[in-house]
Amino acid sequence: MSTIIYPSPVFGPVQSRRLGISLGINLLPADGKVCSFDCIYCECGFNESHRPKQPLPTREQVATALERKLRQMQEDGQMPGVLTFAGNGEPTCHPHFAEIIGDTIGLRNRYCPEAKVSVLSNATMIHRKEVHDALMRVDNNIQKLDTTDLDFIRQVDRPNGAYDVEATVERLKAFQGHVIIQTMFLRSTEGLDNTTPHYVEPWLKTVEAIRPQQVMIYTIDRETPDPTLRKAPRDVLDDIRDRVIAAGIPCTASY
Repeated sequence: MSTIIYPSPVFGPVQSRRLGISLGINLLPADGKVCSFDCIYCECGFNESHRPKQPLPTREQVATALERKLRQMQEDGQMPGVLTFAGNGEPTCHPHFAEIIGDTIGLRNRYCPEAKVSVLSNATMIHRKEVHDALMRVDNNIQKLDTTDLDFIRQVDRPNGAYDVEATVERLKAFQGHVIIQTMFLRSTEGLDNTTPHYVEPWLKTVEAIRPQQVMIYTIDRETPDPTLRKAPRDVLDDIRDRVIAAGIPCTASY
């Protein structure tokens, strides 16, 4: 199977389905994957297959590379609409994540003040005060919540270590609306399917309790490490999207 391992610490710009023209910031090594989840749908592949040998980029390396790229884009007359922390795993795992967010906001303000700073996260590190506080500073604090069903999470998201759904939901509530919930809906030939009422009903109630500024739902777009996975049908995603909107929360669906 093909997988995507991103350059580090800066890559792109790329066209994001959900965020538009995005300059990527990868706080993980360029030669492998570091993540607190091991999702069976991850475009970067399974953790075990991509153990890195290189270290994490330093705070200084990230700032230097980002400023160099923004200067180049400024000279080319093509500025990004968003600076997105993503890449080869979970960005909030970086020990200097909070400081890097501060550096990035400063560079954004200097070079492209109209651009948004976004973080794509699996919500496993939001119990750390410094991570929570840093995420409160970004424009798009995008946190994963694929389901509220722990068995499904163990089968699909596969946390590396203990994972408490209820505690995670309470921490998402603690953002007091400054959060975007991102959910992957999928099916498989082995019976996995979080588009059924068994999963959607409690998920929707939880989303209503979190009261995020927005919800982003999506489905598989690229090849996955688990070949049994299938896209959720467009009409099914549209129905879930419409139910979120009916609850008074903005929602987009990406196919």
